Amino acid sequence: MTAAVSNLADPPGGQPVTARPIPPVAGLLPSRVFERTVWQRRFASRLRTTDTIVVCAAVALAQYVRFGAILPPPGDVEYYVPTFSIVFVILWLSALAAFRTRSPRLVGSGIEEYRRVIAASFWTFGVIALVALLFHVDIARGYLAVALPAGTLGLVLSRQLWRKHLTRRRAQGRYQTAALVFGERDAAEHLATELSRNPADGLEVVGIGIPGYGPPQNEHIAVRGRHVPIIGDEACMMEAIHTCGADTVAIAGTEHFGVRGIRRLIWDLEPMGVDLVMSTGAMDVALSRLVMRPIAGLPMLHIEKPQYLGAKRIQKRAFDTCFALVALAVTLPVFIVAVIAIKLTSRGPVFYAAERIGIDGKPFLMLKLRTMVQNADQQLTYLLDKNESDGPLFKIRNDPRVTPVGRILRRFSIDELPQFINVLRQEMSVVGPRPPLRREVGTYDCDGLRRLLVKPGITGLWQVSGRSDLRWDEAVRLDLSYVDNWSMVGDILIIAKTVRAVFGRTGAY
Repeated sequence: MTAAVSNLADPPGGQPVTARPIPPVAGLLPSRVFERTVWQRRFASRLRTTDTIVVCAAVALAQYVRFGAILPPPGDVEYYVPTFSIVFVILWLSALAAFRTRSPRLVGSGIEEYRRVIAASFWTFGVIALVALLFHVDIARGYLAVALPAGTLGLVLSRQLWRKHLTRRRAQGRYQTAALVFGERDAAEHLATELSRNPADGLEVVGIGIPGYGPPQNEHIAVRGRHVPIIGDEACMMEAIHTCGADTVAIAGTEHFGVRGIRRLIWDLEPMGVDLVMSTGAMDVALSRLVMRPIAGLPMLHIEKPQYLGAKRIQKRAFDTCFALVALAVTLPVFIVAVIAIKLTSRGPVFYAAERIGIDGKPFLMLKLRTMVQNADQQLTYLLDKNESDGPLFKIRNDPRVTPVGRILRRFSIDELPQFINVLRQEMSVVGPRPPLRREVGTYDCDGLRRLLVKPGITGLWQVSGRSDLRWDEAVRLDLSYVDNWSMVGDILIIAKTVRAVFGRTGAY
């Protein structure tokens, strides 16, 4: 069996270019394609097994807590419960499959994977509640109240453990996706850089193709410290896929190929088992905001508007208020000990109020426990030359103004507990962009001003992604991504990651 490969770009006048034959497909099939398929199937199978164990354990726990036994004795009035539990487990596992929570495109992706797991779990309970209401089925609410949080939490934690396993394997060079990037030089270089940004994604750029380049000339492009070979132009692509061992072709812009060129490329890659992905040019857009819609026979990508207005803002405000009240109540003993320690070890007020710029550019006083000496602001001018930040922020790892007690408070973010008072005042949110200084806002361009569309947060993507170790441009990018892609599930996951970051003590100084 043979296949034909033609010049993939639409030629002038729309006339097809004479195709040239290539060797049999079996001879061109990259070994990495087979390896990728094998590990993806194995990984999905392990996820399925783990999901089954977690769901069964959650249902068994709920039955034991509510009824005192996993299997009630015959003749008990609630003997129907085991039968219902079996149906419950099947429905829950079916929902996880229907929401494609084990899709190879999502495993190890983080928030989107967790969001689908949580959505599938809540959908399951919604169906059960609806059936119980319509058919007047008496289902113990305590039973469901145990199964839902226990099962959902167990599923999220199991996915997190599997993600760590996947990250470790990818750090060892396994479970990799070998990508061949094609596009204009600047666009291809940018796409290759973004694909290689996070090693945990398991993407390795093995070659770059440039339209009109001609045959390979032994040239390379530097991508994050690696020299990636230029494989030539579109005429060399199929041969390069086999030579480089690529299992994915990533297109940076489709203008060169045209409609028929892309269609021919899809046909040529199909028998090889090689995936085709195309960059839309839109960055930091959550998958939940992307909807593919066929219009006039063309697949059009619709990007939903950000959801930080209207009912979503009211929902977020209610969550912030409840969470702040609970957080202040739970941390009150730690708060009291910190206040006493500050008062006994240094002069000055216990609280430090610093001006920050909030939603819509309104200034407010952000409260913190004082961690520096009393006249710290006056000493700042003598330390500016030691600034380790690459942006308008002032950060040094061993700031001499920080007191011994202050270092402990900063290390565990205890100094930020009073900010929950700012949340109750509706000046801040639990999760949001980092609270900016007035001088920072003065340097913002139009993109940076989008950070002011939502309330600043006690924690956020910047907090769980490196804290003080982040570069300025990375922190800004994370804040903008949060503003555009906010979701309630995302906030909950960020809070969970914050707890881990605080106890991990990474980037706190």
